[in-house]
Amino acid sequence: MNQKKAMLIDITQCIGCNACQDGCKVENKLATGEEKRLSPTAYTALSEHDGVFVRHMCQHCEVPTCVSVCPVAAFTKTAEGPVLYDANKCIGCRYCMQACPFRAPRYEWASTKPRVQKCIFCAPRLAKGLQPACAEACPTGATKFGIRSELLEEAAGRIEAEPDKYVARIYGSDTVGGTSILYITHVPFEKLGFDTRLDKFPMPLLTNNAMSKIPNVVTVGSVLLAGIWWITNRRAEVQQYEASQKQNGHSQNEDK
Repeated sequence: MNQKKAMLIDITQCIGCNACQDGCKVENKLATGEEKRLSPTAYTALSEHDGVFVRHMCQHCEVPTCVSVCPVAAFTKTAEGPVLYDANKCIGCRYCMQACPFRAPRYEWASTKPRVQKCIFCAPRLAKGLQPACAEACPTGATKFGIRSELLEEAAGRIEAEPDKYVARIYGSDTVGGTSILYITHVPFEKLGFDTRLDKFPMPLLTNNAMSKIPNVVTVGSVLLAGIWWITNRRAEVQQYEASQKQNGHSQNEDK
């Protein structure tokens, strides 16, 4: 049985109390105070869309793009679900920030020793058999922690039981190959700021497919450029030869 962990966020039950962010800040020893967007001191944040609240955080992708682009393996994906970050390995290239489809990693621009910061799915708590601090702090049950396969079944069951209440989609079930953070909602996802254009395929696989064609492209391109170079230089040689011939012709006429 698949024991990968996940969280199901039911947007219909979120009241915007911000207890999730408060619990996260306490657990991770982050600066206190409400923050409306992700930052180096806010691993989770709430946005509001006409009275509907949406949680934002690292989605802990099944096949993380941040892991695939990091040149020093500062990001790792654990078998249990969390995507972890090792600041000691990080060289500050910020490829992870450019590659993340959910724009989750944040950089400590104001620090003299900047690091990337993001949610780590409370991995130390999971190792002790505890649930993430944000899920534990939620007073309404809007965030539920558990085994991913079971949460997918529960989300599908809620949608099937109340089809007039929920949008018929579990965001994160297969988005970019699947994520550990799952959402269900009564408002179309695109109206809540979700990127519904993301494909089902893991982004690293798409990158690998593109990169695998680079040698052929380079070879063909090199041949093409070499041909253009030869033609250009050949034309120049011909022009120089014709010019010299004309000059010789004029010289011979003058001698006569």
